[in-house]
Amino acid sequence: MYKLTELTAQRKQHLLLYGLLLLWCSLTVLYGAQLAADGLSIRQWQWANIAWLLLPVPLVWLQAQAGLPGWLQAPLRLRLWWPLLIGIGFGLLDVWIVGFVLRSEPYTSLPPFLQPFPYSIFLYGSGAIEIELFYRLVPLTIFMLLGALAARGRYASWFFWAGAVLIALREPLEQWPDGATWFVAYAFVSGFGMNFLQAIFFRRAGFLASLTLRMGHYLCWHILFGIWVQYVMLAA
Repeated sequence: MYKLTELTAQRKQHLLLYGLLLLWCSLTVLYGAQLAADGLSIRQWQWANIAWLLLPVPLVWLQAQAGLPGWLQAPLRLRLWWPLLIGIGFGLLDVWIVGFVLRSEPYTSLPPFLQPFPYSIFLYGSGAIEIELFYRLVPLTIFMLLGALAARGRYASWFFWAGAVLIALREPLEQWPDGATWFVAYAFVSGFGMNFLQAIFFRRAGFLASLTLRMGHYLCWHILFGIWVQYVMLAA
């Protein structure tokens, strides 16, 4: 009875946190619509994006059955500080290589991967939520559920590692860049490495840990770098 009550409380907690994430994404839709109405050219989210984010709700409900920890269960260092610092490290490396090593000419406008501040906080925060839901929560939860069912969970760890590797390959392969061989190799290795580490944090500390790692990356790569370009380089 105690375990059942604890499981019910954890599910309610997950759904509440999930609702807060959806609220953030909804604010992004409203904020973007207002900026677009004011004549600003931006990347917008639509209400269809919010409807799309409702699809993973059943898997949010099944985290415990998949053998995954509660989203607030792990120590703070595992679900916040370590993933945040690692994400910032990946982000700073991307800013240095792409923003400064590869680019010598000055910026005359915001590049496609940047948006005006403070809208960038909302857009890339929502983007991180969407990516982590469909690159991490959905596929890894399914892998873990299959692992829990196959041979009564005997090979659950094999299912996790197979899923972690396959899912970590997705983003770098989808975003395969052009350019020098060393840069293509860097983009693949860093993309795979970050996604693989996110899978590990997802398994050890829950969904919010993998989301925090990506947010650390986006904080540097999309938000702070965007502020630098918008208010320093374009204002010079």
